Amino acid sequence: MSEPRPPESPTQRLPVLDIEKTPDAPPALLPEGSGRFWSARRVPAGVVALCLLAGAAVFLYDIAAVRAHRPAMHWRRSLARQLAERPLDDTWVLAGAGVAAALGLWLIVLAVTPGLRDLLPMRRPHPDVRAGLRREAAAQVLRDRAMEVSGVRAVRVRMRRRRADVRAVSHFRGLDDVQADLDAVLTEAVRGLGLSRPPALSVHVRRPGRKG
Repeated sequence: MSEPRPPESPTQRLPVLDIEKTPDAPPALLPEGSGRFWSARRVPAGVVALCLLAGAAVFLYDIAAVRAHRPAMHWRRSLARQLAERPLDDTWVLAGAGVAAALGLWLIVLAVTPGLRDLLPMRRPHPDVRAGLRREAAAQVLRDRAMEVSGVRAVRVRMRRRRADVRAVSHFRGLDDVQADLDAVLTEAVRGLGLSRPPALSVHVRRPGRKG
């Protein structure tokens, strides 16, 4: 006869599990900003291109005429004579130099600045996605949220790149209470816009003016 087997303990009846510790997941990366959107500058670029094309065509025609033993164009001879005879401190020379310098500075500013100031860049949750929000749309969102606060009669919002100015009119409730509610509601609304650089919030509350 076989000997009776000892009773199994509860721990012996449990299946043996091979547990492998998984490496800690990397921390979630915060969404980056989209950065300013650059304007195509089609109108200034087109104007400059047309001016350069017209000037090059005129000078090329004049040079070709001189090479063909024809007299140079009258305006070029007159311009050369004026530049040779007029002193450097002449009023017209200084005015022309000022206009040329101003145009050159304007072109440099257009080349190094992004433009599209009306478009506010938003956070990009994915590297391949870029998004922007127009100022009037952001101002409308803040205005709608402000009108939901009890006691607010009218709201005017001016949205800038770095600051949002909110002017509210309250016809009942205490101004301090309305101010506190507006600060809380609009702070949450600005955070919900998803902008890469949330603008600073400036809120002012006043009573409606008296009629008459």
